[in-house]
Amino acid sequence: MNSSDHGTEALRCRVTGRVQGVFFRASTQRKARSLGLAGHARNLEDGSVEVLAVGSHSALGELQSWLGVGPTGARVDSVDCSSEPLPDPMPEGFSTR
Repeated sequence: MNSSDHGTEALRCRVTGRVQGVFFRASTQRKARSLGLAGHARNLEDGSVEVLAVGSHSALGELQSWLGVGPTGARVDSVDCSSEPLPDPMPEGFSTR
């Protein structure tokens, strides 16, 4: 089954800037959950944050826009996103790692 069969898509984003130590992952988790998205946000060794989100096209677009701003205290320099194949198994809920 491909994503167009059930309206679900996957998006992976890498967010750079001052995005660690400013509650970026927790804020992303709250935003993603409010949009009904599943997936995760995790810190990467280079100081960036990786976000994998699964859900509707419109919700993913809203999350991507939000990632460009982030929470208070964050400074987002760039957001690079790409479509991904749906993960197997599909994530349940949205977690931080």
